[in-house]
Amino acid sequence: MQTIWLGGAEWLAVLRIGLGLWWLESWRHKDRKGWFERGTGIAWAADVAGKHRWGVVRTGFRRVVEPRPKLIAYVVVYAELALGLGLVTGLLTPVALVAGLLLNLLYLVLMIHDWAEQGQNAMMALISLVALFAMAWQTWSLDAALGLFL
Repeated sequence: MQTIWLGGAEWLAVLRIGLGLWWLESWRHKDRKGWFERGTGIAWAADVAGKHRWGVVRTGFRRVVEPRPKLIAYVVVYAELALGLGLVTGLLTPVALVAGLLLNLLYLVLMIHDWAEQGQNAMMALISLVALFAMAWQTWSLDAALGLFL
């Protein structure tokens, strides 16, 4: 493989770190007080799910999220932080990539009719797949330094 400036493994590390920074930005710009104290994030998602044309989304949201809105708010917000930190540092990278892919797919399905969000979720999911199958934790990562997942 020929590349410019960096080698292939380094460019994959750049892609992994960039994805991690994207997750960290998603966490940073969240109004955590609104999410945790006023339930704004879950209320918005409930509105989207309630109008969703796919019954499985409405039913799934009612069964999984509505009974525990505060817990799910914490899970979502801190999952984004954990994903960002894991990908930037390269710690437990395959776990972070799979978890991030699943979270992006959940976001994608929930907001399937909101085209403004779909590009972001589709691209983050694609980057997760590429980084996972290319084993993007081989360079510039704590996983490599610790000899994990090699």
